[in-house]
Amino acid sequence: MATPSTSNLIDTYIKADDSEVLTNFDDLSLVELIVARGPDVVNDLPEGIRKNRDAVAETIENNVRKLIIDETPVNPKYYEKMSELLDALIEERRADAIDYAEYLDKIVELTKQAKDPSSASNYPEGVNTPGQRALCDNLNGEADLALKIDADVKATRKADWRTNQFRERMVRNAIRRHLGDDPARVEAILAIVRENHEY
Repeated sequence: MATPSTSNLIDTYIKADDSEVLTNFDDLSLVELIVARGPDVVNDLPEGIRKNRDAVAETIENNVRKLIIDETPVNPKYYEKMSELLDALIEERRADAIDYAEYLDKIVELTKQAKDPSSASNYPEGVNTPGQRALCDNLNGEADLALKIDADVKATRKADWRTNQFRERMVRNAIRRHLGDDPARVEAILAIVRENHEY
């Protein structure tokens, strides 16, 4: 007598209902939904989460925290500030020092700032691109210095400089021309330049 195969047993004894769409995010991440829809995004969450305010808050906070962690290498100073703001907002919520509607408004605003740094600060004139903003933030707001490094790096870089040691050294030297002989600072700015796609 032949023994039934595993797939025959599964087909015979296990039945699964068709999947049910809990919510339709239109292929957007929760962070993108928060930015697009604001506090109303709560209405799009699955019912089990939506009815529990702490679950809603923690879901949003975890998604914003992930965004901050993922974006930190691009602009460490800016996202360090975003992380501190998120921590303070979480603390306010946990201490019941803020009502739920106000919390949602603040977390939406923080999410927008984390997603798009240009919406968060008034950068000096001429500081327009993400790379320039990252340099400005990480050079203690020295816009002139940031713009000089930006221009020099753009004039110096060659194709595939990130994967070519000689070409990377040229970019490092362009940064060093403006920062002097401070190896730690040069390497920190080089790391930021490396992470920004415009370079």
